[in-house]
Amino acid sequence: MLSVADNEALVRVGRGTLMGNFMRQFWIPACKSNELQPDGDPMRLMLLGEKLIAFRDTAGRVGIFDHRCPHRCASLFFGRNEQGGIRCGYHGWKFDVEGNCLEQPNLPDKNRYPAGTKATAYRTAERGGMVLVYMGERKEPPPLPLIEATQGPADGSGIVLTHRACNWMQNLEGDVDTSHLGFLHVGGIDGHAIDESDPARYTVINRAPQINVSDMPFGTMYSAQRAAQAGHEHHRFACFIFPFWVTYPSDRIESNISVNAWVPIDDENTMIFNIDVFRGQGKDKAMRYKDGTVVPGLARPLEYLPRTTDWQGRWRAALNSSNDYGRSRENMAKGSFIGVIGVPMQDQAMIESMGPIVDRSLEHLATSDRMVTVTRRALLKAAREYAESGKLPEVLDKPELVLDARGGDMVVPEGTDWMDGYEQSMKAAVRL
Repeated sequence: MLSVADNEALVRVGRGTLMGNFMRQFWIPACKSNELQPDGDPMRLMLLGEKLIAFRDTAGRVGIFDHRCPHRCASLFFGRNEQGGIRCGYHGWKFDVEGNCLEQPNLPDKNRYPAGTKATAYRTAERGGMVLVYMGERKEPPPLPLIEATQGPADGSGIVLTHRACNWMQNLEGDVDTSHLGFLHVGGIDGHAIDESDPARYTVINRAPQINVSDMPFGTMYSAQRAAQAGHEHHRFACFIFPFWVTYPSDRIESNISVNAWVPIDDENTMIFNIDVFRGQGKDKAMRYKDGTVVPGLARPLEYLPRTTDWQGRWRAALNSSNDYGRSRENMAKGSFIGVIGVPMQDQAMIESMGPIVDRSLEHLATSDRMVTVTRRALLKAAREYAESGKLPEVLDKPELVLDARGGDMVVPEGTDWMDGYEQSMKAAVRL
């Protein structure tokens, strides 16, 4: 378990907090590129507890600002996005995407207050269908992350966003807690009935894996190890990458290019950027029975509530705590372990049920939680090193360190070292 003080240090992300200051040194996914149109309406956006607005100017450049106009603090959400900048609706002051003041039309002496009055603007970049923002202090931001799945198509076809009403860290921990798979997602399924060509069948047959964990230059890594067919072992991998990425397992390592970003909206809300390059290309990753039929209840039946212009009005699931995520006895009778359909909704139900911020001092951790424990420790250590000395994880300025960080399944001869097996699988990896 964590002490109350360590828990507070881990979960708080506002400016001036230990983890908030640390996260601001990295590029942060802000939204999908297609959420912003040239000269379109500004969009309310909250990141790390800061109320921002995002817009795309006439030339297609993205601006992300503190939503308050530096003149009289009226919200630029009500501004006019036009002709190369955003114009405040209160007095007409206009700013470009870098925050430079272009016009102050309500002043009789246009030269008395020069363009030194800047809006608080953050640097932005676009990659793989996402807008990323740098909220740190460096004059020159670090290189963009090179996580494989972020190098996908510019149309963002493999990206799914979802809002969750709880802290970012308990969401991330769910992604590196592998043993829950055998219960929450497939607890009502007979693993011996799964197609023998699908290595994930062993995660259903053996619900108590041995957990192997290692610190890595980019974060942490685990393997969940199980017996497979005679003379072989199955391993299920995932990697945590600073500060909030997880390359999760959804296919064989060789052909799995996927990642989740658990981006804090504030201390009690998280936006998931679920990126799967091959899903965007229509690849079928369904678990199947031996007769070829799809195992029911695992797909992504995600429907959203109507979008609003509120700070947290985007990508909210229609199934949520107000309707028990669609839980029913009928779904349980069909094989759903908790009566909720779809892996994302099953995860969301469990993670949100802990409350907005879970009190980790109440936990009783076990050997199955080794990756959770090691990842917490790595995050706290890295954030404290930055606070004390300015040192940051090597991966920030050497993004190539993540090029071989993947999640996925493999089956190897019994006795194969888990890291050796991983390296062999990566040599056969499909690349973008």
